[in-house]
Amino acid sequence: MKIKASAKGDVVKVKMLIGHIMETGRRKDADGKLIPGHYITEVTVVHKDATVFHAQLGPAVSKDPYLAFAFKGGVAGEKITVTWIDNKGETEVGESVIR
Repeated sequence: MKIKASAKGDVVKVKMLIGHIMETGRRKDADGKLIPGHYITEVTVVHKDATVFHAQLGPAVSKDPYLAFAFKGGVAGEKITVTWIDNKGETEVGESVIR
C-alpha cells in the first residue's frame, strides 16, 4: 500500500494506492468455472485516534484501487493510519507521516 499525506495550512490531502486483486466473483477461468470473489470491503483512516475517512467498497471497484480525500486538523509530522479489510478477512495496515 502506498500512502501520501501532505498538509497545506490546516488541510491534509491524502492519496492511497492499495494493491489488491479486487476479483468480482463474476469472471470465469479458462475452464468456465467462476473465480471466487476477493475484494476490499472497508477502508478506514485514523488520525489522532479519530476516524477521518471510512469507505465501504465492493466488487465493482477496479484492481489496485486509488482513493484520495482531504481532512482538516492535521499538521506536518503527525501520522495517519490506513486499514483495509477484504471479504475473506484479510487485512493490511499502513502508516504515513504527514509532510
